Amino acid sequence: MYQIGNVCVYFAFFLSLYTVAASLIGARYRNRDLIESGRNSALSIFILLIIVSASLVYELINTNFNLRYVALNTSTDLPTIYRFTALWAGQAGSLLLWCLVLSLFSSIVVMFSNKRDIDYQPWVVVVLYTVLAFFLYLITFVENPFDLLPFTPNEGRGLNPILQNGYMAIHPVTLYLGYVGLTIPFAFGMAALISGRLNDSWIRQSRRWTILAWTFLSVGLLLGARWAYLELGWGGYWAWDPVENAAFMPWLTATAFVHSVMIQERNGMLRKWNIILLITTFFLTLLGTFITRSGIISSVHSFAQSDIGPLFLGFIAFVLIFSFGIFLYRIKELESEENFDSIISRESAFIFNNLLFLGAAFAVFLGTIFPIISEAVTGEKILVGPPFFNKVNVPIGLVLIFLMGVGPLISWRKASPENLKKNFLLPMIVAVCVGIVLFILNIRDITALLSFSLCGFVVATIVTEFYKGVSVRSSRGENIVVSLTTMISRNKRRYGGYIVHLGVVLIVIGITASSTFNSEVEATLNTGESFKIGEYELTFEKLETYKNDAKNGTKAVLLLSAGGRTIDTVYPEKNIYRYEGNREINQETEVSLRSTYKDDLYIILSNVNSNTNATFRAMINPMVSWIWAGGIVVLFGALITMMPKFAKRRSSVTEEIGLNAEKA
Repeated sequence: MYQIGNVCVYFAFFLSLYTVAASLIGARYRNRDLIESGRNSALSIFILLIIVSASLVYELINTNFNLRYVALNTSTDLPTIYRFTALWAGQAGSLLLWCLVLSLFSSIVVMFSNKRDIDYQPWVVVVLYTVLAFFLYLITFVENPFDLLPFTPNEGRGLNPILQNGYMAIHPVTLYLGYVGLTIPFAFGMAALISGRLNDSWIRQSRRWTILAWTFLSVGLLLGARWAYLELGWGGYWAWDPVENAAFMPWLTATAFVHSVMIQERNGMLRKWNIILLITTFFLTLLGTFITRSGIISSVHSFAQSDIGPLFLGFIAFVLIFSFGIFLYRIKELESEENFDSIISRESAFIFNNLLFLGAAFAVFLGTIFPIISEAVTGEKILVGPPFFNKVNVPIGLVLIFLMGVGPLISWRKASPENLKKNFLLPMIVAVCVGIVLFILNIRDITALLSFSLCGFVVATIVTEFYKGVSVRSSRGENIVVSLTTMISRNKRRYGGYIVHLGVVLIVIGITASSTFNSEVEATLNTGESFKIGEYELTFEKLETYKNDAKNGTKAVLLLSAGGRTIDTVYPEKNIYRYEGNREINQETEVSLRSTYKDDLYIILSNVNSNTNATFRAMINPMVSWIWAGGIVVLFGALITMMPKFAKRRSSVTEEIGLNAEKA
C-alpha cells in the first residue's frame, strides 16, 4: 500500500507545479483552455492526497515498521485510535495533513469559483497552489512519510504518552484547519493585487473563509489549553510556550483583520491596512509552522530538529518579498475612498482595537524569538517566561475588553454627546456596581477588579443591544422568541458577533479568576492520613498498581470530603510507558479533576515514595469551567455569523408564522 502512496505523493507535487503554470499562463494570455486544465488538475491533487493519506493510515494501523514514520510513531500495544492519530504526531505526517487540508479548501474554492472570471480567479489558484507546491515538495523530497528503514524492527517506539489523549485526537486537526484556512483569504487578497481588481469583492468572497479559519483557530487554541490542563499535570492551561504563542500570534492579527474589513466594506477605508494585516497573518502562520517543525526553539509541543528549517525560512522570505512587493506596486491604487470624520466614532474604536491586537502580537513575537536573538548575539539562549508576557499583554487585554463594549455604543462616522451619554450610562453603572460589590466581597486585586468590572460593562452593552432590537420588533406584535430569532437571522454578522463577544467575556472571567485566586497545597502522606485545601479534605486510602502491554500504572485512592461527609473518591495516577515515544518521554501523569461551575479541584500524584507513602499536590482553580463554556459560546456565535443567506428567507417565514399566531 505504501508504494501507491509514495507514487501519488510524487504525482501530486508535479501536478501542483502544472496547476500553477497552467493557471498563470492562462491568466496572463487569457487562455480559457489552460485555465480550465489548471482547475481540473487542482481537483485531481485532492484525490491523490486522499490516496496518500489513506495509504499512510493503512500502514500506521497495520504497524508496518519497515516505514520509518510508522516505526517512530506507533507500536503494537497502541490502541487503533492512536495509531490513526499518529498520522499527525510526527513531522512528515503533520506536513501531509497540512497538504491535505489546504488541498481540500483549495478544491472547494476552485469548484465554487466563477469559471467565466478569467482575470481574477486564476490568480487565486496560482497563489493557493504555489503554497501547496512548497509543502508538497517537503513531503516528497525532504520529509517523505514513506521512507523505508534499512531493516524492519520488531517493535516501534510508540506514540509519545502525552499525545495519547482524546483532545490530541482533535486539537491538531482543528488548529490546522485554522492555520491552513488563513491561506484562502491571503490568496484572494494577493489575487486582487496581482490582477488589479482592488474593489471590495475579494473581501466579500473570502469573508466566510476568514471567519471559518478564525473559528477553527480559536477552538484549536482552547482544545490545546484543555489538553495541557488535563495531560501535563501542572495545574495550568497556558504557559506562553513558544508553540502556544505560534498559534496565538496569527489569531491576534486575524482577529484584527476580521474587525478591520468591516470598515472597508462599509466606508471603503483602511484598504492598505487590511492588506498589511492579511500579509502579516499569513506570515505568522508560516512562522508558527517553522517554529514547530525546525526544532529551533525548545517546546513540549515541537517536533525534532530537521532539515526543513532553512527551506521554511527561504519560503517565508519569498512570501514577504513578493507580497509586500506587489503591495507597494499597487499602493497608489489602494487609496481610501473616505476619511475619518471624528476620533469619537466606531471607526476610531476599531482602529484602536487593531493597534492593540497588533501590539499584543508583536509583544508575543518578540518574546518568542528572543531566545534565538540572544543566542545569535551572545551565544547564550535566554528564555522569556510568563512574567514578561503577562506584564505586557494583561494591560492590552483590559483595554481590548473595554473597546469590545465601546464599539456597539458609538455611532459610525461621528458620535454626538447626547448619543454617548444615552448609550454609555447603563453599561457604566453596571461596571461600577460590579466593582463595588466585588470590593465589598473583599476582592482587592486591582487587575481582577478591573477585569470583572469591564466584563460587566461588555455584558451590559450586549444585553442592551439585544433588548433594543427585540423591543422594536415586539412593538410590531411579534412574540419575544420570534423577535429574537428573526432579528438574529436578519443581522447574522452583528448579533453573531455579539454572541462571540459574550463567549470571550466568559473566557476572560475564567482566566481572571483562575489565575488570581487559585490556591495550592502539597502534602506527603502515609495511608490513612489526610490534608485539607479550601473546603475539601482528602484522605489517602491506598496505592494500587496495574500492568498492561503499554504501561506500568500506579493509582492512588483518595476519599474526598466536604462539610464533614464523603462526596467522592478520586484516583490520580502516575504511569511509566513501555515504549519511550518520539521525544524520549516515557512517564505520564493522569490528574484527578473534580470540576464545577465554581471551581476545579485538581489533584496530582507527584511521587510514590513507598507502598504506603506518596506525595500529592492539590490545587483549587476557580471558575476554569467558564473558559470551556465560553469557547462553546464563541463557536455558537461564529456559526451564526457564517449562516448562509437562505436564513433570510427562513426568517421571513418564521416572522409570518409568528404574526399569524399573534393574530389568532
